[in-house]
Parts: sequence; structure tokens; C-alpha cells
Amino acid sequence: MVELFEQSAAAHPQANLLDFMGRKYSYGETLDGANRVACGLRALGYGPGDRIGLFLPNVPHYVAAYYGILKLGATVVNFSPLYTVEELTAQVEDSGTRLLFTISASALLPTALKVLDQSKLERLAVGSIAGALPAAKSLFYRLFKGSEVTPRPADPRVQAFSQLIDNDGLCETVPIDPVKDLALIQYTGGTTGVPKGAMLSHQNLSANARQVARLDPHMGEKADTILGILPFFHVFANTCVLNRTVLTGGEIVMLPRFNAKQALAALRRTHPRSMPGVPTMYQALLDAPGMKASDFKSLEYCISGGAPLSSALKAQWEQVTGAKVIEGYGLSESSGVVSCNPYEGLNKSGTIGQPLIGTRVRLVDKEDPTRPPPEGEPGEIVVSGPQIMRGYWSRPDTDADTFVDDHWLRTGDVGTIDEDGFIKIVDRLKDMIAVGGFKVFPSQIEALLYKHDAVKEALVIGLPDSYLGELPYAYVTLNEGAETTGPELGDWLNPQLGKHERVKEVVVRESLPKTMIGKLSRKDLIAEVMPG
Repeated sequence: MVELFEQSAAAHPQANLLDFMGRKYSYGETLDGANRVACGLRALGYGPGDRIGLFLPNVPHYVAAYYGILKLGATVVNFSPLYTVEELTAQVEDSGTRLLFTISASALLPTALKVLDQSKLERLAVGSIAGALPAAKSLFYRLFKGSEVTPRPADPRVQAFSQLIDNDGLCETVPIDPVKDLALIQYTGGTTGVPKGAMLSHQNLSANARQVARLDPHMGEKADTILGILPFFHVFANTCVLNRTVLTGGEIVMLPRFNAKQALAALRRTHPRSMPGVPTMYQALLDAPGMKASDFKSLEYCISGGAPLSSALKAQWEQVTGAKVIEGYGLSESSGVVSCNPYEGLNKSGTIGQPLIGTRVRLVDKEDPTRPPPEGEPGEIVVSGPQIMRGYWSRPDTDADTFVDDHWLRTGDVGTIDEDGFIKIVDRLKDMIAVGGFKVFPSQIEALLYKHDAVKEALVIGLPDSYLGELPYAYVTLNEGAETTGPELGDWLNPQLGKHERVKEVVVRESLPKTMIGKLSRKDLIAEVMPG
């Protein structure tokens, strides 16, 4: 990954890598920032093998810190800016993260400070959004956005990002074994609701960047500008926006978070060629006030992933914008991408496309992954390739359930493969709920519900939503004599959850369906509330 970045920077140091709200950062400038991050971390005593966390939205600090950590020989740990204190603490502790990068936004810094006080985390490096903006916008931010900023406390454990990079960037580099050395720990639910850290090597990530870049039949022929509306902490954006664009020498138009109005303004201003996203983003842009077809005239390709893409949305987007929507599929455990529909030629709506170059996909029996499925029946999708993770962090005991037949990854998704090699997902073994591209795990929400004195039983299921794909709904029974309502339980529950995890409704019932052995049955509950 370090070579991937340095080779692009050496080939065109003056070319723009980042456009952040109109401020440009060249490849050379970003490489200098990464070198300074590496040297600053080394001066603090960090080195190869250490885990360094990123608790950041899409800001220039992310890119400098990401590649700086890799240059140090350390391992990046991605954390969602949507995490609660409890979620962030759990993953910081699990990964052994020693230092955490964040920014002074009030949505982030107070959470990071609480984690610093209640975990083994040693330090925070805190950046300023105002300092990353163009001069006029920076002044506006300082004058009118003060309520959105939390002052950095006078604490020796809390250091300004600007202080960390106050060096010449000329410290000694370390050798990296691309196959053995970990570049990234990316947390995922895997095949259960307990978050686990997927261990991704330098080779895993760089290979997937090359695989994704090879999808573009016109790579290198045109200016490669990509709209970065996907969050970089998500493995989809990490590969398809950041690493893939650095590899090709392109430019990323960064937005701190997805906002339809800001995204349309960025489209008009920068004329990007491509825009990866999740289906909810495409729907939000189509629904945005003031949207005009001319806003999208520069777009050629829009890769969709993270959640199923409906045929109706695909057709509407292509008709209105003239840009082709290409549906793909991947997991954190696969560095981001496993398969994708071709950019040109045969493209099958409702499928996740064909395997990427160098990737093998096959089906196994849903009950016994050591054998193929019965003839003509769907099977669990298993994957092999250079992008497949080494395993889960500190969980060697999970390998038997995660891999089959010499490191073929079990995805937990059930599908079919047609005569042209196109893969279609028809079911899933997991109970995971896909909310706008984010994974939500029912067991974690249920565990919170059981902490309420009134709750006797709880089941959380995902039900269809026209905008987000699915939303969590909670169904509970109450202990004898307990008096509470569904809305009251919802008001108690949702503040304890991340924004994407919050339930649409809590329903109080007399009973919940159970299996023959008395186990609560999500499958039967879904059948009850969604007949047919």
C-alpha cells in the first residue's frame, strides 16, 4: 500500500489528489503530510505492528493519517463516526488501539474523550476542520459554526494534529512484508452479531484496488475524478474511492458526509466521471429539490453496493442522469469487492455481477459447506482470491466457521450462479439487517432491550423500507405486572443506539413465535408480520 501511494505521487506530484470543499491537495502535498504523520507517530514511540485508530469523517486528515500509519508499518483501525461511546470503547479495547485520530467536531471529540478516560487508549490526535477548508470557508466556519466545535482540552494525552505533523517528514522508513503485515483492521459482524476485526494485509488491499481498477475499460484515457460521498471508514469506500483512485492517479472530490444538496453542488462544480454509492444515496439525489438532469452530465459510471439495488431505482437513475449504474458485491472480509457487473457489455439487473479478476466464487451446501449444494438449488456463496482477509483479529477459534477448503471465505449469503457467471443473492444465512448500506445486528439491540425491567422477551427483525432498504423493528413481551408502551420503550432504547441502528418501532405483543424447542424464532415472526 505504501508503494501504491508513493508511485502515484512520484508520477504526478503536482496533480490534485483531494478536493475538499474547494481546497485542493496535490499528491506531493498529501505524501508530505503522510510522511509527517509517520514521523510524528514515531517520535511518540509508536512503530510497526501498533494499532492506530481513525475516528474520522471524510476529511483530508483521514488520508494523511491513513497512509502515514501504513508508512510507519503500523496497522490502521477504522471506526465509524456514528459509534456510541460503548461501541467505540469495545472496539478500541478489542483491537488494542493505542492512539486515535479524530477532529474537534462536537459530534466526535466528546465521544473520543470519554473513550480515552475509560479504556486503554493512550492518546488522541485532534485535527481542525477549519484548517482544512479554503480561506473564505475557513473564516465562515470559525465565525458561524462555533457550536459545532468542542475545544481541545489542556490534557497531555490530547495533541493537536498540527503539532503531530510539525516535523520535516524525513524519518527512517521501515520494510513491509505485503503478505504478512497487516494494513487494516476493519470491524464487521461476520456471520454473527458480535463485531469482529477483519485482518487485511497490504497485499489484500492493494490487490483489491487493482482488481477494481481493471473493471474500467477506459482507465487512463480520461481525467479520473470521483465523487467521494461514501464514508472512508467503510471498506467499500476505502477500496473503491480511496485506494483505487490513488492507484490510477485520479482526484477525489471529498464531502465530510453525504448530504444531497452538497453532493449536487459538488457535481455541478467538479464534473466527476464516477460516483460510487449505496442505493439510498441515489434515491436521495433523485428526490433532492432543485435536482436537474444536467447536474449529472459528466457522470459515466455509478457503482452501487452495500445493499440490494432495486431494478426500478436503477432504471430511474439511468433514465434521469444518463449514467450507468453498476451493481457489485463485497464484504469487509474481502477488502471491499468480490464481484461486479461489467462497465460495458452484458449487465444483468438484480445480480451482483461476475467475480473480479483473480477471484473464484462457488456455491456450497447451506447445511454442510464441505459439499456442493443439491443440483439446481441455491447454495452458500464462498470466495477465494488475493483480497480475502487473513482471518479475524484475536479470534483464531472462528476460522473453522469462517473458512472452508483451504481458505475459501464463507460469506453467509445464499445465491445462484448462471451460465454467464453472474451471481444472484437469493437469501442470507445471517440475521444481519442492511440499513442504507450499514450492517445492523439484531442480537445487539435485543441485548439492550433485555436490560429494561419491563421486557420479558425481545426479537428484532428487518422489514423493507423504500428509502433505506430495511429498517429494524423490535417486538417484545412484558413481564407480569409491567406497564409500559411500545413508544415509551422506543424512547428509552434509541438514544442508546447508533443512528443507523435505531428501531423504527417497538411493538408490545402478548407472545412471540418460538421453535419446537422453545427458541424465539425471527423467521416465524417475519412470516407473521409480512404474510406472503
